Amino acid sequence: MRTFFTIGIAFVLLRSGSIQAQSQKIPLNADYYHLIDRLEIKKGEWSTSFHSTIKPYTRQAVVQLTDSILADSHVRLSPVDRFTLRYLRDDSWEWVPKTYPDSLPLLQLLTTELRGSQKQVGDSRRALGTFYKKKNDFYSYENADFDVHVSPVINFGYGAENNTGAEGASFNPYVNTRGLEIRGSIGKRLSFYTYLSDNQILYPRFIGEYGAQYTTNSELGFAPFEGFVKKIAAKRSAFPGADFLAARGYITFNALKIINVQFGHDRNFFGNGYRSLLLSDNSSPYLFLKISTQLGRFQYTNLLTEFQNSQIPPGTYEQLNPQKYAAIHHLSVNLGKHINLGVFEAEVFSRSQLELNYFNPVIFYRFIESYRGSADNALVGFDFKANFARHYMIYSQLMFDEFKFSELKAANGSWTNKYAIQAGFKYIDAFDIPNLDIQGEMNLARPYTYSHRSGQTNYVNYNQPLAHPLGANFIEGLAIVRYQPANRFTITGTFGLMSYGVDPPNRNYGGNLLQNYESRIEWPDQPLGAGHHIGQGRKTLVSYGDVRVSYMLKHNLFIDFQQIVRKSDSQLERLKYNTSSASFALRWNLPYRTLVL
Repeated sequence: MRTFFTIGIAFVLLRSGSIQAQSQKIPLNADYYHLIDRLEIKKGEWSTSFHSTIKPYTRQAVVQLTDSILADSHVRLSPVDRFTLRYLRDDSWEWVPKTYPDSLPLLQLLTTELRGSQKQVGDSRRALGTFYKKKNDFYSYENADFDVHVSPVINFGYGAENNTGAEGASFNPYVNTRGLEIRGSIGKRLSFYTYLSDNQILYPRFIGEYGAQYTTNSELGFAPFEGFVKKIAAKRSAFPGADFLAARGYITFNALKIINVQFGHDRNFFGNGYRSLLLSDNSSPYLFLKISTQLGRFQYTNLLTEFQNSQIPPGTYEQLNPQKYAAIHHLSVNLGKHINLGVFEAEVFSRSQLELNYFNPVIFYRFIESYRGSADNALVGFDFKANFARHYMIYSQLMFDEFKFSELKAANGSWTNKYAIQAGFKYIDAFDIPNLDIQGEMNLARPYTYSHRSGQTNYVNYNQPLAHPLGANFIEGLAIVRYQPANRFTITGTFGLMSYGVDPPNRNYGGNLLQNYESRIEWPDQPLGAGHHIGQGRKTLVSYGDVRVSYMLKHNLFIDFQQIVRKSDSQLERLKYNTSSASFALRWNLPYRTLVL
């Protein structure tokens, strides 16, 4: 199947004579992407340079969004908003035009005023010789043919956690990350990105409990969002720490003016919420070829991936992981300035030879799956969003893994009705308080959704769900409050209430995606395959609160203080405990990530 990716790259390289300017993608980062999304909401209409449902965004497209906001006199900007514009432009300074056409004198004036005392966008006030000439780059070099940007990656954190119960009652979680990030472009036509870090982390107990569910080889460790992990000893913790290398990298360019190609090893995200029920960044990075075509109000995305099936027996971890593949496409359509609709389809499959049927970028995959004998895992989804009054956005997703209309109409709890639903809203500058943003979200997935007959076809990569981290058989409500009272100061509160069913040993109630759905339980006094409901199994109710205070000491250098309070009440005794965890971290050129579970 690697021939598949070789053919694709060879094809686009043959077209390289017509490629246009193209930038790197901005790494997925919930805090950073919120700044971009709130600017689009303030603008009151969808950006013409990208479709915000499909993440990550390019640096060039974000700079173009800031240009359009500066040129729109109807957008009301607070002093903090103007700081955000400067921050985003400094972060992608190489894509900010040094001069604008004579037809845009006002935009030239506004961008010059925004720049303030800087001679050029991104200039550092305290350059150290050849280093830190630009705020965002430890080292940078640019000429007409080539530019490169090198930055260190650091995250040092330490905390104190207390849990009720005997296991891991009191210990000290920590994080120790050191790495390097390099990005650049050749003639502004072909861009590249690479990231590498070495990590040693001891996670809170609830993440350890989650990892135990998705670890099939007891000799290996677990780290959320990552792949191969070694165990390290941990004092007083009920679970070991994690030692792992993290690496991502890709190239990207335009094969035609409207067609962008990205090839590499990274994550993708389809959606507008805190979670995604279609494709999220919850799993480890994976190999992919992504072709994005944008024509007017339409954006069509083809994503061809190679996932890893690490559901292998203990003791065989030195063998190669079996590979599996997914063909994914998504069509996003702007219906005017305020409504966007999307259609999603994915097919997860496993072959020993090249499967040419899924190479067709415009065919309905469900037809191909049936045509080939229905051995593969087909998923179909829809998304919707609307913005209004320059303050609000509502969004939703609906994903069908499998369903029978007759069973759905009968409402008898048939296991074949496998679907997931999301509904949410964003309210920026809430109650006319500048830079106070509120988000609410509801997600649910019925039992056995995303699972399949084996690890070769379930919607899982490296033992982690590709959509929602809870897998299936859950319902949750989330509330997120973000307040930026000053330029460099942010307060973020994340609150959740989750109800889900846990599988006891040797029982499959539909929450764990690693299990074969053919091993599902059958309810007595119910028709065969009926009676299934969300929360079946060992019912667990979790309330979660996370408050974080962040201060940006210098560009992309943050100091974080965090307090987590979590209560878990479960019919499974080991999951009945409360957690209080406080931590401090120094974070440089890395996103803040937490797992709300």
